[in-house]
Amino acid sequence: MRIMGLDYGSRTVGVAVSDGLGITAQAVETIFRKEENKLRRTCARLEELIREYQVEKIVLGLPVHMNSDVGERAERTMEFARLLERRTGLDVIFWDERLTTAEAEEILIRQKVRREDRKKYIDQIAAMLILQGYLDFGR
Repeated sequence: MRIMGLDYGSRTVGVAVSDGLGITAQAVETIFRKEENKLRRTCARLEELIREYQVEKIVLGLPVHMNSDVGERAERTMEFARLLERRTGLDVIFWDERLTTAEAEEILIRQKVRREDRKKYIDQIAAMLILQGYLDFGR
């Protein structure tokens, strides 16, 4: 069973997918959009990836505050989850994503990715970290 991990942002969605055994997460791509509420193409691309990778479940990073409060960004993420569930018919599970973007940035710096190129990859690396955290917890 393959699981998709998502890092939902105001203008991007980082995408990662597990291997068939649900052991490791691999970064797939970052979906960019011009406006936060323009989700039609984003959802269409996610549906393509779900079919391509035969995904059966989605893990979506939930951006709660460091004190565990749910803010506006987390509420928008929960709205996105409801949209995904309606469009795909798949279960969407929330996973705490605190500090995953900072960790993704550190990984890219260690890999010597140029600052201007990090924007292309940071969200998909964050999605990979979210998904890997979920997979590790499940074992």
